[in-house]
Amino acid sequence: MLREIRLEPGQLLTPELLARSGGISAEIADGAAQIVDEVCLRGDKALLEYTERYDGAALDDIRVSEFEIAQAYKQVDDELVEALRYAADRIRDFHSQHVSESWTITDDEGVVLGKKITPIERVGVYVPGGTAPYPSSVLMNVLPAHVANVKHIAMATPPSSDGTVNAATLVAADIAGVDDIYKIGGAQAIGALAYGTETVDAVDKIVGPGNAYVAAAKRYVDGDVGIDMIAGPSEVLVLADEDADPRLIAIDLMAQAEHDVRAATYLVTTDPTLPGIVSEELDKLLPNSTREEITRAALTDNSLCVICETIEDAIAASDVIAPEHLEIMTDNALDVAEALSHAGAIFVGAWTPESAGDYVAGPNHVLPTEGTARFSSPLTTEDFLKKTSILSYTRKGLKRDQHAIEKIADAEGFWAHKEAVNMRFSS
Repeated sequence: MLREIRLEPGQLLTPELLARSGGISAEIADGAAQIVDEVCLRGDKALLEYTERYDGAALDDIRVSEFEIAQAYKQVDDELVEALRYAADRIRDFHSQHVSESWTITDDEGVVLGKKITPIERVGVYVPGGTAPYPSSVLMNVLPAHVANVKHIAMATPPSSDGTVNAATLVAADIAGVDDIYKIGGAQAIGALAYGTETVDAVDKIVGPGNAYVAAAKRYVDGDVGIDMIAGPSEVLVLADEDADPRLIAIDLMAQAEHDVRAATYLVTTDPTLPGIVSEELDKLLPNSTREEITRAALTDNSLCVICETIEDAIAASDVIAPEHLEIMTDNALDVAEALSHAGAIFVGAWTPESAGDYVAGPNHVLPTEGTARFSSPLTTEDFLKKTSILSYTRKGLKRDQHAIEKIADAEGFWAHKEAVNMRFSS
């Protein structure tokens, strides 16, 4: 089931060998752009038409009411409500640990320089529907915005064909403190959040994962509003040696593969016998899965086992993949984690399954995918804050810098830049 490649000592893994689905097709990009443009042109009427066409729901109102939220609590098991509240507390506590604050410094000439930190005013959170509900995605996207003191948070999520929104998703939104919830999905939801309609107020930034049309729409509106990232299919890499438990590796690969048929799973190991044993464990476990068809398809089409000679070669291979989630099941796992450079999140040791990070650990599960961990970071409160530079010169300070400013202005051919300094001393 698992595709294998063996690297020679010192051989580098090449990106061409990876099981990645690639970018957004031109057809999807064009389709998403047309939908967004139509929403801009026709507002709520377009939203209602697209919701009926793609979700099968004929709605009179796209806004979720207080009554619907109250009913959602009656439909959700009390233990799940408590679990969501527990997760919310953990996520809030983690993200509260690193909130930037405004600062200034004053130099010897009395010049004041600094950064003014202010929250984004309006944020839109997209929560996917599709094959599964995602209350955890609500918490992970909304709570960092709340910690950053965003003034208004709206949420868009596709309805079921009967016009309802998943009850657990609504409960999570209420726990997290969402201000407005809309029953809209797909590219049309991104268009509405970005540009507004009669019912939906435009936001300043859009966050949250979605399907290829959602990703394409986010890319299309980027620049008119801010976005968090273009999320690709979910992925996990398990870095393991001969002491790792094959059964735990198998179930952790399945935990990622069950997300979507496009989910990617990687096993990088120094034990050449491990991939075969893990495959045997997968064959035993798959029939028990409630999402067997999806999980099996992902493992069959998008998995890769990389066999390396040394742990150093395994670390290098992992860094080429730069996975969204990276689990380390090796001897001296903390040392291995220190040696790695590229991953969205690192899960150290056999007692740290990726599912803990998905739900309750606290760090965000909105992570860079498809190798973008080489230059991108998880979603944090920083994504909901704006940084504004502060400058306040004194006469003495400007006199000190006058010559340097003039020389650079001359070099760039900007006469007025130079005179803007000169005139302050000649008047």
